[in-house]
Amino acid sequence: MRPGGEFFAAILGGEDPSRIREAGDLAANLLVRGARGSDDPAVSERVLHLADTEGIETIAEVWAGAPADTLAGCLWRLFLLRSWVYADPAGVARQFDAGTRTAQVARVVAGVADPPGPDELRAMVDEVLRGIAGSDFADVLFRAAAFARVVATGRAALDEASEEDVQRMLLLAEQLEAAGHTELAHGLA
Repeated sequence: MRPGGEFFAAILGGEDPSRIREAGDLAANLLVRGARGSDDPAVSERVLHLADTEGIETIAEVWAGAPADTLAGCLWRLFLLRSWVYADPAGVARQFDAGTRTAQVARVVAGVADPPGPDELRAMVDEVLRGIAGSDFADVLFRAAAFARVVATGRAALDEASEEDVQRMLLLAEQLEAAGHTELAHGLA
């Protein structure tokens, strides 16, 4: 049976994946590059709380498939870190604290208050993400990478997480750090 021209017109489908990705990339570019041009401190606060107030979860789902070396991919990883810290601040604090004994340099770069309790971690992750609009995006990525590296070290030290969970957090740290270097060299797209 050979379909005619009307065959494909009758098939209902979703949005074109390339257009969805393009929209996600555009949104990421506007958040990172567009917000930086503003001197208004309220812009940083709005960027920080987009996930809380604007339902950014939908666009974050689009970012989830983006490569780690893109603005969209970096924003997905940062959104994921912030969501995780807010979902389990005590657990994250325990893992971060355990990691500080070994990963001293990364602890300093991450910039978490000592001792690292749940409130301190939420404050740190918010401060880092405010940098999306208010500081050098490479610094945001390096601080987030350092944070993830300390947590990966803590997970391994506590022996509470599987090897896969430790490796996943370490990979996240490496991806964010590599993206920071790319941002410094020629800017992420």
